[in-house]
Amino acid sequence: MGGKQSRSLSTKELNEVSLSPRRKSMIRDDQPSLSWAAEKIRRNTTMHFGYNILTLSMRGLDETPAEVWELREIQKLNLSMNCLCSLSPAVGSLDNLVVLNLWGNNLSSLPPEIGQLKKLRVLFACRNRLSEIPEELSSCTCLEVLSLANNQITGLPGSLAAMHKLTKLNLSHNRIVHIPTCVYSMKGLVFLHLACNRLETIADQIQDLVNLKILIVEGNSIHTLPKTLCFLETLELLNVDFNDLQNVPVEMYQLNRLRRLACHPLDKGLHIIHNPLLKPIQEVLQGGLSALYNYLKPS
Repeated sequence: MGGKQSRSLSTKELNEVSLSPRRKSMIRDDQPSLSWAAEKIRRNTTMHFGYNILTLSMRGLDETPAEVWELREIQKLNLSMNCLCSLSPAVGSLDNLVVLNLWGNNLSSLPPEIGQLKKLRVLFACRNRLSEIPEELSSCTCLEVLSLANNQITGLPGSLAAMHKLTKLNLSHNRIVHIPTCVYSMKGLVFLHLACNRLETIADQIQDLVNLKILIVEGNSIHTLPKTLCFLETLELLNVDFNDLQNVPVEMYQLNRLRRLACHPLDKGLHIIHNPLLKPIQEVLQGGLSALYNYLKPS
């Protein structure tokens, strides 16, 4: 499906393409050999649904072959599940890149040159060792999906507030104490995942995310929910499991798209188990979400 498929590079072939310093020094005086090396990688790209794709996942790579950065026609690059400790600034030369998958490496930073990827729509950088994100990422104004889960991030640069096309943001399993201010400016967000951080509060500005359908903040230390959260009329899934909530806003009945109490992680509705809820809320919830809403509605 989607066009002619080519096999992926074998580890042996990658080792041949990832040239030794001696061979690299020879190639500086021998341009045809350099072109051969890049062409060997090019022959292993695939066309799928109209996209030019290069997959180098699970190859044990500790660096990306330099010749990859010559292939400017690549639109989707998969470098996931390798041993990369750094990403070359040359990544900025792939100006047709739409999807970049860096999942499951050992990256401690992203180069500022990533901001040169003006066509980038999807960036997966989860399960790395990132502690901060370059402010230049804000130049990727076409970005729609950003996953930074399972890193060591404590915040985001304010410049990311310019990402108005972003619809899905995953910051789960990091070290975030306060939801970054720039997030509240990402008004296109439909999905926001902040589970398993160190959050204690949610700011009133949450009401600015008027398109939000899914908000996941389970596994934090949140002790109260702002009433402005209840103004998100599009919200279909709210997960506040495993927090420190003792009560809920009286305005919660306005979240009429939640529809029910949910148990399964993927179920739409309100997830609110494993919180130290006080009576009578705890007792009312035994009757389901409709019972809670009826209790909260003004008579």
